[in-house]
Amino acid sequence: MREPGLPKLISQYIKHVLIGFCASAVFVALLLGYNIANLGHLVSTSPVGILAVVMLWVFNGIVFAGVQFGISIMTMGDDDDDTPGGGLRSPVREYAPVRVPVSKPRRKI
Repeated sequence: MREPGLPKLISQYIKHVLIGFCASAVFVALLLGYNIANLGHLVSTSPVGILAVVMLWVFNGIVFAGVQFGISIMTMGDDDDDTPGGGLRSPVREYAPVRVPVSKPRRKI
């Protein structure tokens, strides 16, 4: 029988998307608070400033959530990598220098 509730991967996705959007909110607040590239002044004096802030938050949230979830998935690896691997490796060949005869170069006239 399946457990009630969401599967582990879905709950992990939702958690990391929320973390990404919170990070985006902090990022946008810092952008506007420190007036980076004069964004704070531009948003506060524009009639559509709220729309710009919401769009900035949503689009950065999508990026930050994707990165956050990607990092969480990539760090989930198996612990089976501790065992020594192996395979059919060919033996290492050692090469010895060989003398190659060179003829004298022709004289150009």
